[in-house]
Amino acid sequence: MGAHMHQPGIPAPQPLPGVEAIVAIGSGKGGVGKTTIAVNLALALSKLGKRIGLLDGDVYGPNVPLMLNARETPKVTGPQNSIIPLEIHGVKMISVGLINPGDKPLVWRGPMLHSVIRQFLQQVDWGRLDALIVDLPPGTGDVALSLIQTVPLTGAIVVSTPSDVSLQDARKAIEMFRQVKVELLGMVENMSYFVCPHCHHEIDVFSKGGAERTAKQFEIPFLGSIALDPDVRRGGDTGKPVALEGEDSPHAKAFYDFARLVANRLEQIKASPPESVVHIQ
Repeated sequence: MGAHMHQPGIPAPQPLPGVEAIVAIGSGKGGVGKTTIAVNLALALSKLGKRIGLLDGDVYGPNVPLMLNARETPKVTGPQNSIIPLEIHGVKMISVGLINPGDKPLVWRGPMLHSVIRQFLQQVDWGRLDALIVDLPPGTGDVALSLIQTVPLTGAIVVSTPSDVSLQDARKAIEMFRQVKVELLGMVENMSYFVCPHCHHEIDVFSKGGAERTAKQFEIPFLGSIALDPDVRRGGDTGKPVALEGEDSPHAKAFYDFARLVANRLEQIKASPPESVVHIQ
């Protein structure tokens, strides 16, 4: 597990009992399909035999329940008021969207965000997991810092489209994770290209390859390219993500390739010697 941030006066991050790895999915910019990546990664890892949890940390825009067609309110049980996550397609999931459904926004400041993230990590009965995937909101703000202060992160994945605007913000996300000493598992390029359904010709919408070049520039692994695919969008909008189709599906194959690379990176980190805690002033 990589080194983590610890500020004097703040309790040190505490591991979650039974959870082998905690992986943040981040992006500098909104609208790059980060939640689509997080949901399909969680489902693909689960289909590959891993025990997976999915925490929707995008408190202001919690889209995971829609993508998984989840409407049930989580149950609270026992003397510790443990929250029981929903189990959908074999993945344990929690989201503020299950507690605050509909279109009414949460108008919260930083301390309330910190409180709900801590609660979703420490009060949810996650059981035994090979990995807990955390879908972060876009940017480099409160939720990411709350996560880093609450639990030792195994690593982070940065999602970007190939466009220069998206990459500019992705570089900020990479630098943020570096600054707080979180291992970068790598970068994934979403909406990389579009395959014409009629002539099957690959159309370069956003200048494919930008994320791979950025990963090389920052000396972090490149975890693959995901096409701009109407079926991926449709799957998310109807609560049937394409990863459920299995890795033989042409629409899902890239997600399974990506999931295997992520699983391999987690194994590498698990096998490497732990680094010391880094104190951030």
